[in-house]
Amino acid sequence: MPLRYWALILLLAAGWGASFFFNEILLRELGPLTVGLGRVGFGAMGCWIWIVLSRTDVTVPRHMWGALVLFGLIQYAVPLSVYPFTQQFITSSAAGIVNATTPIMVVIVSHLWPGGEKATWAKSIGVALGFVGLVVLVSPAFAGQGASEPVALIATMTAPLCYGIAMNLLRRFEGLDRTVLTAWSLLFGTAFLIPVALGAEGMPTVTRIETWASLFVIGFVLTSAAFVLVFWLIPRVGGTVASTITLLAPISAVLLGALVLGEEVALVQLAGMAIILSGVLFIDGRVLKLFRHRQPIG
Repeated sequence: MPLRYWALILLLAAGWGASFFFNEILLRELGPLTVGLGRVGFGAMGCWIWIVLSRTDVTVPRHMWGALVLFGLIQYAVPLSVYPFTQQFITSSAAGIVNATTPIMVVIVSHLWPGGEKATWAKSIGVALGFVGLVVLVSPAFAGQGASEPVALIATMTAPLCYGIAMNLLRRFEGLDRTVLTAWSLLFGTAFLIPVALGAEGMPTVTRIETWASLFVIGFVLTSAAFVLVFWLIPRVGGTVASTITLLAPISAVLLGALVLGEEVALVQLAGMAIILSGVLFIDGRVLKLFRHRQPIG
């Protein structure tokens, strides 16, 4: 695979991991629902600008509309509001680590989903390792140590669960351009969050330049531009290679949290992240294939 594609994967992973850092900046001036609305709304705006400039046909078959609305809520509106909400009580690095459990949730939901892909023994081991990693991750909080509240850490799992459901809903959009899917679903997510955010938190007032800058980056760059880039990249490198973004994203989340925000990262948290990532590697299956196809020496 060309080196430039790996560079794009590393760039996307660093960006999505940094989204938890930008949430922390936004929460200094905005409520969590408004943060979610800002990211989804700016993301929708960026996608529609791209579609207009590229003159993409945005026609959607009538039978997909209901699922499309649901996808917009589960893929964007809910999880992108859950993270800023729980980040009021947990660190950005902890949120980034929890986000790495998304492939684990995809396996669980797919196994239970009607007609979904059943879990293999390797994926089952991956799921088990993922939950062991989560227990290790939250153990300092339950012991009264660290800056994250245990209940909030568990509540954050709602977001990866939403992603797991959304990935199974994707089967209903066969033949639909993925950029069009993203644009419409972000628009529906925005329409849902506008009355919810305004009703709960009122009209936002932004006075800091870093708030506007964070909204621009997290909306236009890390949502609309990132998803357009991912959908461009997947046909060229394959979905399996593209999935390494999830493996690498927590690294930037932890580094930014520790180096810029001054968050304390305990060794037990790093151990939890390592266990979670090992579980994701079992689910991905790439490492197991390397061992399986490795020829004996001599």
